[in-house]
Amino acid sequence: MPLKAGIVGLPNVGKSTLFNAITNSHVEAANYPFATIKPNTGVVIVPDERLDFLCDMFHPARKVNATFDFYDIAGLVKGASKGEGLGNQFLAAIRECDAICEVVRCFDSNEIIHVENTVDPSRDIGIIDLELAMADYESVQNRIAKKGIKARVAHDKVAQYEMAILSPLEKWLGEGKPARTCPELSEEQKEYAKKNFFLLSAKPIIYVANVADSDYTDLDHCAYYQTVCRIAAEQHAQCIPVSCEIEYEISQLGPQEKKEFLETLGASESGLDKLVKAAYKLLNLSTFFTCGTDECRAWTFVNGMSAPECAGIIHTDFQKGFIKAECYDFEVLKELGSEAAVKEAGKLRQEGKDYRMKDGDVVFFRFNVTK
Repeated sequence: MPLKAGIVGLPNVGKSTLFNAITNSHVEAANYPFATIKPNTGVVIVPDERLDFLCDMFHPARKVNATFDFYDIAGLVKGASKGEGLGNQFLAAIRECDAICEVVRCFDSNEIIHVENTVDPSRDIGIIDLELAMADYESVQNRIAKKGIKARVAHDKVAQYEMAILSPLEKWLGEGKPARTCPELSEEQKEYAKKNFFLLSAKPIIYVANVADSDYTDLDHCAYYQTVCRIAAEQHAQCIPVSCEIEYEISQLGPQEKKEFLETLGASESGLDKLVKAAYKLLNLSTFFTCGTDECRAWTFVNGMSAPECAGIIHTDFQKGFIKAECYDFEVLKELGSEAAVKEAGKLRQEGKDYRMKDGDVVFFRFNVTK
C-alpha cells in the first residue's frame, strides 16, 4: 500500500486550497466548516533537480517524477474525539495516513470565518493535539485492560514490554499531549507504539503556517508564524511557511513564469515544493533513478529496502529473477560528467541481493526469469 500524508487542521484554515495547489486538482474550497466531507486523495509529484539533470544528460523521450499520495481531510473541531462535527469519520481518515501536515491559520481576515472567531495559532494547535490525544487515550486504556492481566498474571514478556510503554502514555495522553512528545519513552518505544498501537498523535508531523500574502516576504515580523515555529521546535518538528492563495496561483503557472514569479518574491523554490519534499522525507521515502534514451524515471522506495525489493517496484519479474544491480551514485555522475567517465573511474558498482538501496542511486537491474 502506498504511503500517504494527510492535510489536517481546523475548518477554514486553507487545507483545501493547499491541496488544490499541491495536486493541481479542484476540490471545493469554501468559506464554511465541513466543505470537505470525504477525504480527497491526490497524487503529488515530487520535484527533483537531480532528475532534471539526468534528463539533460540522457535526452530521454519521457521524464517521470517520483510521486506519493496526499489526503485532504475535513476540518477537525472541538469534541471530535467524542464524535462532534463528524469527528469519528475524520479521525478514521487520519488513522489511514502515515504522516500529518497540519495547516495552521496565521492571517487575519474579516471575510474568512474562523471557527473559534479569533486567530490564535497556539490555541488551534492545542485543539488538534487534544482531540487526537483523547482519541488515543481511549485506545490506550482499552489496550491496558487487555494487556495488564497478561503482564501481571501470565508474566507474558510482550505484554510486560507493552505495559512499560502504555503506562506513561496513558498519563501523558490524559493531559492532552501528543504521544510523539512523551518524554518518558525512548525512540525505540515510540516507534513500537506507532507501529503497534496505531496512535493518531504518534504520527510524524509537519506544521504548515498559512500566512497572509503581505507577511510571506517578511516572516520575521509575523507573530503568528513565529508562534508556530516555537511550538514546532518544542516538538522537534518542521514548520514550513506558505501563503495558500499565492501557492495556488503559482501552481497554475508554467515553469518559466513560475521561476520569474518566485524571483519577484526573492525565493528559489515555492513553499509548496518545500512542503512536498519535507513530507516525502517525513514518510521515510527516498528515490532511485533509472535512465535511458526512452525514459528517465525517479522511483519511490522506503528507506531500508533491498535491491531486489526495489527492483520489484518496477516489475515483479525483476524481483523474482534478480541477479544484481549495476549502480552508481548520482553525485558521482554529476562530478565526473558522463556515464562513460563513471565506468572509467571504476565507480560503477555491482550490488547483490543484500544491498540496501540508497537515495540517489542510478541503477540498472539484471534479472532472469525462466518460464
